[in-house]
Amino acid sequence: MQSQLPNIDAALFQQPAATSFAAMGASTHPPRFLLLYGSLRERSYSRLLTEEAARLLEAMGAEVRIYDPRGLPLPDEAPESDPKVMELRELVQWAEGMVWCSPERHGAMTGIMKSQIDWIPLSIGAVRPTQGKTLAVMEVSGGSQSFNAVNQLRILGRWMRMITIPNQSSVPKAFLEFDDAGRMKPSSYYDRVVDVMEELVKFTLLTRDVAPYLVDRYSERKESAEALSQRVNQRSI
Repeated sequence: MQSQLPNIDAALFQQPAATSFAAMGASTHPPRFLLLYGSLRERSYSRLLTEEAARLLEAMGAEVRIYDPRGLPLPDEAPESDPKVMELRELVQWAEGMVWCSPERHGAMTGIMKSQIDWIPLSIGAVRPTQGKTLAVMEVSGGSQSFNAVNQLRILGRWMRMITIPNQSSVPKAFLEFDDAGRMKPSSYYDRVVDVMEELVKFTLLTRDVAPYLVDRYSERKESAEALSQRVNQRSI
């Protein structure tokens, strides 16, 4: 191999094998999901849609937490020790999958939605809190159906190294889709939400125990080896 791939460190190169998954076991606890929504309005349709998603996930046997963004400071406005920031980060580490639901405002996700995601770091110490976890994205809009917000959320999910499921939900004219009690009316849009949550649970059950293997990368193994070598050399100086 060394002659064919001279740039490869043979000691760190691995050939993926299906047998590697079999030895990882299977968790027996319910899948854990954190749900985020992107509006502070009293009648927030992104919150109502998130609550519908939570009911569905619980009916499918999952454990669910919904984060309330009220009181969360803007990124860099407060220290990481702020109680709302700490609450969010603890929930992210607890979760095995997430649902992000934002209104579409001016053709984009809301600042409230983005602020929550911006407070989630790519790493906390040696732990990457979102890497390898599943993600479902949803949006609501006041006008005709659009996919700008969910497309942006997908980009962010990829940036946070999450496994974003193929299906998604976009609910247009959301003010028509919920009754006075805040429950979503029967419709094809509701059926799509059921589909998305079902797919999220399936992907999470499939990947949660093997996520460390799925996201194990040659470049990071190499970087770790180089960092170790540097530390050893520094001690010998």
